Amino acid sequence: MEDFPWLSVLIALPAVGALAVGLLPRAREELAKQAALGVSVLVALVALAMATRFDTGGPRFQFEETYWWIRAFGVHWALGVDGVALTLIGLSVILVPLVILASWRAEDRSGGVDVPPRRSVKTYFALLLAMEAMMIGVFAATDVFLFYVFFEAMLVPVYFLIGYYGGAQRSYAAVKFLLYSLFGGLLMLVAVIWLYPLSNRPVSEGGLGHGTFLFSELTELRIDPTTAKWLFLGFFVAFAIKAPMVPVHTWLPDAAAQSPAGALVLIVGVLDKVGTYGMLRFCLELFPGAAKWATPVVITLAVISVIYGAVLAIGQVDLKRLVAYTSVSHFGFIVLGVFAMTSQGQSGAALYMINHGFATGALFLVVGFMITRRRSARIDAFGGVQKVAPLLAGSFLVAGLAGLSLPGLAPFVSEFLVLTGTFTRYRVAAVLAATGIILAAIYILWMYQRTMGGPAKEAVGGMKDLSLRERLAIGPIIAVIVAMGFFPQPVLNVINPSVQHTLARVEKADPAPQIVAENGARP
Repeated sequence: MEDFPWLSVLIALPAVGALAVGLLPRAREELAKQAALGVSVLVALVALAMATRFDTGGPRFQFEETYWWIRAFGVHWALGVDGVALTLIGLSVILVPLVILASWRAEDRSGGVDVPPRRSVKTYFALLLAMEAMMIGVFAATDVFLFYVFFEAMLVPVYFLIGYYGGAQRSYAAVKFLLYSLFGGLLMLVAVIWLYPLSNRPVSEGGLGHGTFLFSELTELRIDPTTAKWLFLGFFVAFAIKAPMVPVHTWLPDAAAQSPAGALVLIVGVLDKVGTYGMLRFCLELFPGAAKWATPVVITLAVISVIYGAVLAIGQVDLKRLVAYTSVSHFGFIVLGVFAMTSQGQSGAALYMINHGFATGALFLVVGFMITRRRSARIDAFGGVQKVAPLLAGSFLVAGLAGLSLPGLAPFVSEFLVLTGTFTRYRVAAVLAATGIILAAIYILWMYQRTMGGPAKEAVGGMKDLSLRERLAIGPIIAVIVAMGFFPQPVLNVINPSVQHTLARVEKADPAPQIVAENGARP
């Protein structure tokens, strides 16, 4: 099995599955659901088999495949994963079948993440599978041009999921998402193309002697500081939009409010991680000098994102928009950890990408169940739900507590690592960012109180509790959140070698500990 093309198979399976489901007759809705679920489970099993063969003490990139794609331009079909990419692929393949199961509209229409009436059910599930293929591809690509192709290709299924299956203002939200993403993608395309002539320069001039887009070779380029800064900005702006990060975050609340909840789990839970993953992988390693130059500004923007997103979340009256703004705040923490450039900060940021995906995924799934029952996303449409649907309320509480990083749940570990790693180098930034934890307690607990606490409103009196299908969809995510809250070390063992490699590339080391004498004096 050493030569088995694991990553190509993982990309091909959902892509072929999407095509097969899309070609089914429109009337075969049940078959489309069954086929989509079967394909997504198969992808998860193949990914699990691959993950068991990953050697944490082996080469950084494993399961590598490199084939010529466009030889004239030095473009390869090059795939490979390090620990960070592997865990993000794992997040993707776990969430997709659960989203498909949650989106399995019950005949009584009382539960599930609903597909709007008169919309093609088979196309919805085909788009979810296509999105899965693109997500796996973007995390597995080790050719920068191939990465860009997957980065842009992801926009297609997401655009249609929002624009065709969204709410009343779906067209506005879909176009806004597309314009923001295309603007960032255009800047990154310029930077990607610019890398080719730089690599094609003679070795004596800092080039490689041949044009290439292979990541492993581009890290050996010697780029003059001014050019590196422009290239860094081209990549960083695209990733900041995708993340999303203040001030280029405004597409997310609109997209969240209009997207079907199932698709929203993947958009915020996985797709947005491409932004922070790209910062860690490409911005820091391709342009280490420029990354250090930009760090003060990025750290400032990250802290603003943490506080701004949390404050805006407190004032929301729409459940989807509220959770979307919490994600703006949480992504601020992730970016803070990436650019703190300490082992704890970057390990925490990489772990936060995973934990946020599960915690926010759980929140959006439960919110989807609630909206399906009341046909409204407004907070004031609920009240006293815990009296009539205790399982629904309990799931919402656990997911919400994970969102505020309660100790014992997965996000706490990653948030603690980010703040600890940041404090060793940027104390003021860490202290200011820590206020986001207080604000998180306000918006999460107040949201729960208004929707689940108090006397049951007449409108929710007949609300049904979680069905068996819904419990099967939300249960595994809750289990992962609890398990990783108490035992995150196996995931950190996979992540840490890649983080150490990144720190070595940017020539950063953890600050030396301050030694204090017995009399309190510092040497």
